[in-house]
Amino acid sequence: MPLWPMATSDWDELLSYDREHVWHPYAPLPAALPPLPVASASGVRLRLADGRELVDAMSSWWAAIWGYRHRDLDAAVEAQLGEMAHVMFGGLTHAPAIQLANRLSDMAPNGLDRVFFADSGSVSVEVALKASLQYQRNLGRPSRAKFLALAGGYHGDTLGAMSVCDPVGGMHHLFGPYLPRQFFLPRPPAGEGVDPGWETAVRLIAGEHGSEIAAVIAEPVVQGAGGMWFYDPGYVRVLREVADEHGALLVLDEIATGFGRTGSLWACQAAGVSPDIMCVGKALTGGYLSLAAMICTAEVADVVSGGEAGALVHGPTFMANPLACAAALASTALVLRPGLPERITHIEGRLREALDPASALSGVANVRCLGAIGVVQLDHPVDVAAATQAATSAGVWLRPFRDLVYTMPPYICTDDELLQIGTAVVAAAQAS
Repeated sequence: MPLWPMATSDWDELLSYDREHVWHPYAPLPAALPPLPVASASGVRLRLADGRELVDAMSSWWAAIWGYRHRDLDAAVEAQLGEMAHVMFGGLTHAPAIQLANRLSDMAPNGLDRVFFADSGSVSVEVALKASLQYQRNLGRPSRAKFLALAGGYHGDTLGAMSVCDPVGGMHHLFGPYLPRQFFLPRPPAGEGVDPGWETAVRLIAGEHGSEIAAVIAEPVVQGAGGMWFYDPGYVRVLREVADEHGALLVLDEIATGFGRTGSLWACQAAGVSPDIMCVGKALTGGYLSLAAMICTAEVADVVSGGEAGALVHGPTFMANPLACAAALASTALVLRPGLPERITHIEGRLREALDPASALSGVANVRCLGAIGVVQLDHPVDVAAATQAATSAGVWLRPFRDLVYTMPPYICTDDELLQIGTAVVAAAQAS
């Protein structure tokens, strides 16, 4: 099977093999809908094998915030490749990891300055859960072995992360018998302000199980794969209070919301809240390589390190991969340039304008935007094939799921590209 260059006939052979042997995410084998073959990508555009170009309105699942082949990120990876591509992190260290840890400590909410690198967002959540359990155990409270999570939440596909995802409406209910049983709070209602009934229910649940809780975990302000649900920052403040009142840690999952996506650098900043542990990933490397991190307070790190194990018991093989750290340093440098909050506000305004026509469509239940996120929610499941066809016909790549047609575009999109994305979202919703 040829590797390079790729002729049309070569793609036919590759796609035939893909259909029979390559398992794609959340899909049967073979896939019900054949995947589109991407030959290359540049800027915000994917070039397909047949020569068509599609604007990537998904930022490759929140990650490629600067698009593709960005000169700063390319240069950073190329320069690091000239030094070393990888070295184990057990017993060794290297400059890109140290510099990135320093960068993340400076960027993180107040008090978070201890950094543990992981391979992916799901793994960073696993590390956060394990750190919370070790923390409580080392304080002489081993019975605190449960987590308090929000209904509607999503934190990843590994076992521990699945256990704190929504147990009923989430994607992991099939694995319920195998997962640890956690305690779940009601999903925060939409709208401004904190609903008193919700707060009463939360405090009641926390009061009933407080002595068993190691940590409270939530996606702040935006629940992603659990339904693209937006909620008032005040609910995060309540979670902070509840955690403090019951001696639990607060873990905030900023894997999707971090690095400016909701308008502020971190979504929790809109609530004026600093967690004890924060998970970051996705956009950390600008979508170039898989890398995530668990960032915690000195107190958490000291307690975890001082117990019977004498360490945080986790160690990914590709932890702090130098190439990924170099890409992350370049991407976070772009995040820190002046003007990003204003840029995200501008994107939100353009998305609102572009998605507004969807409000008049039959079958549309809700249209909402926050930062560089736009969502059209239907009152019925999306016809994924029809929606995808409508979007690609408009020159845009979307990935609808459940009852949602949504976009989280790269930050570098022009106004014309944002209008094109909005037009495609509306077309996809109408086709469903």
